[in-house]
Amino acid sequence: MVVHLVDGTYELYRHFYGLRRFNKGVDRPFGAVVGVLNTVLQMIEEGATYIGVATDHVIESFRNDMWAGYKTGEGIDPALWAQFHPLEDALRAMGITVWAMTDLEADDGLASAAHLAAADSQVQKVCIWTPDKDLAQCVRSDRVVQVGRRSKEIRDADGVRRRFGVDPELIPDFLALVGDAADGYPGIAGIGQVGAARLIRTHGRLEAFPAGLLGENLPMALLFKRLATLKTDAQVFTDVRQLAWGGPTDRFAGFTQRFADSKLLPRSQKAAPT
Repeated sequence: MVVHLVDGTYELYRHFYGLRRFNKGVDRPFGAVVGVLNTVLQMIEEGATYIGVATDHVIESFRNDMWAGYKTGEGIDPALWAQFHPLEDALRAMGITVWAMTDLEADDGLASAAHLAAADSQVQKVCIWTPDKDLAQCVRSDRVVQVGRRSKEIRDADGVRRRFGVDPELIPDFLALVGDAADGYPGIAGIGQVGAARLIRTHGRLEAFPAGLLGENLPMALLFKRLATLKTDAQVFTDVRQLAWGGPTDRFAGFTQRFADSKLLPRSQKAAPT
């Protein structure tokens, strides 16, 4: 059994801004939604059977209480914002398991799903479809891997070490030092990726750093590590078989009509297991 976990928020952004390059300033109301549906359906047509999609239409999370500069929903294009709920509803109508995160982020949902799936002996491999570097902390050997949609790169534990210079489990320590501009925390001034990886390889986790190595920056680094550490205890499912795709529901036809895409319904019906 191979489990595929998809970052729905990333996919929605990717399709929205991909279309922006060609639409001459006129956004299709559900253009990005249709793009994500086609992406997920293509995965199914290529053999994916167990699929879950995580989204976070509420951008703010518990991390905003920890760090004032953490990312918020401010500045999101209204045309993009308006497509989150339709995406979640349409995916469910297509028969896809969706985790619409609120207090947690989509990345926490993916991390929790990966943790649960990897603990199941029925599962041979877990593929996390996102380029987000914080999800690299979930990679385990070649059983839990990260897949880049655009790059087509499959990153296992060795791939994480080649990319970042540290083991997957130490990605939160790495990000604490170098920062993550996308999430809104700066890291520790004067420490770049090479230096951060060298420090971690030498000393291990931040908590094991020699006293005085980071000086007065240690409390801030530990805070950033907490921001970078994904939750793995969200109960997104109780049985991995809940992720099995059984075909579109009767409601999906209405969505395809609303989105003016005549090919989605017959493709999904053809791909449905008999």
